[in-house]
Amino acid sequence: MTPLPNGNPAPMIELLRTNDPVLISWLRALLADDGIEAIILDSHMSVMEGSISAIPRRVMVRDEHAARARRLLDAAGIDHDRSSIV
Repeated sequence: MTPLPNGNPAPMIELLRTNDPVLISWLRALLADDGIEAIILDSHMSVMEGSISAIPRRVMVRDEHAARARRLLDAAGIDHDRSSIV
């Protein structure tokens, strides 16, 4: 993640929360195609807890890209207002 010009980390927002690795992979590709870098949080915790799906992964984007990322999700028919926990 590229820091801001002043060296501070860029503010980020949670775009989506899910346990679906295929959705996460697809979403990263969708966002990358539009020049939006996504960071996945909690992926190591999700792996550690096994297959009970107790800890969803969070897809994060820079605050300045949030509106554009949400529009991409809307166009793709992904409900980002309601986290997709499988």
